[in-house]
Amino acid sequence: MRTIKLGRTKLEVPVVAVGCMRMKSLEKKEAEIFIQSALEEGANFFDHADIYGEGTSEEIFADAIHMNSEIRENIILQSKCGIRKGMFDFSKEHILNSVDGILKRLNTEYLDVLLLHRPDALVEPEEVAEAFDILESSGKVRHFGVSNQKPMQIQLLQRFVKQPIVANQLQLSITNANMISNGINVNMENESAVDRDGSVLDFCRLNDITIQPWSPFQYGFFEGVFLGSEKFPELNQKIDEIATKYEVSNTTIAIAWLLRHPAKMQPVIGTMNVDRLRDCIKASEVHLTREEWYSIYRAAGNILP
Repeated sequence: MRTIKLGRTKLEVPVVAVGCMRMKSLEKKEAEIFIQSALEEGANFFDHADIYGEGTSEEIFADAIHMNSEIRENIILQSKCGIRKGMFDFSKEHILNSVDGILKRLNTEYLDVLLLHRPDALVEPEEVAEAFDILESSGKVRHFGVSNQKPMQIQLLQRFVKQPIVANQLQLSITNANMISNGINVNMENESAVDRDGSVLDFCRLNDITIQPWSPFQYGFFEGVFLGSEKFPELNQKIDEIATKYEVSNTTIAIAWLLRHPAKMQPVIGTMNVDRLRDCIKASEVHLTREEWYSIYRAAGNILP
């Protein structure tokens, strides 16, 4: 699979990340088959979070991949922390305790990437900086990033944290594309012109922060998938038309649309279905034309100014 550099690091990562949130639903044998199939396709970047299955997704993953030092050196592990029941917590104590729990469940000595999961209104960046320094110096975490944060929040963090922020995991799909639309509708008095994220797309590009789109098939927050949905007939017709041209599935085209953007994003795929995962991975081989990209964008109900 095609690779990109993650943020400012020298770490080469596949353009499609395997999201492990739903791994808690798999039996060990199913998880073994899924992980092995991913690795055979070059999808060796696995995205976790300490809240996925209350930690069971990480445990199932480590068991199914038969984690040992040799296997560990051939995969890239990312996890997230900071979400607790009824609250968010970026305190030094919680970050350090969370990472220790993650490492234990994943049966590894280090994470390639740790993301702070959802902004904490009570964050004290000095504490985060102390936690990051401890995690880096101990070898427990090699790179750091955030999730669902806007530019000013990242800048506040960067004022104290010496490590570069290498990734920002954000909700983005063809039907949830405000971060793209507000850049197209500059100086317009319409809904698409509303900047809800502080121009996070441009900020991340300017600062070499890799955007990792999550829920790349969802519309709304978690209302459903747009592929095959009767709510999006024009969009599905257009995607199917282009899929036929490239002899791939509609799933492949939906991911290819994200990969066509010059920001060099790394979509996080949440499926636990091997065939669907392979369809997502095929997107790395499809380069949509400018006309095709915009035709899909318009078919989703977006109007060009």
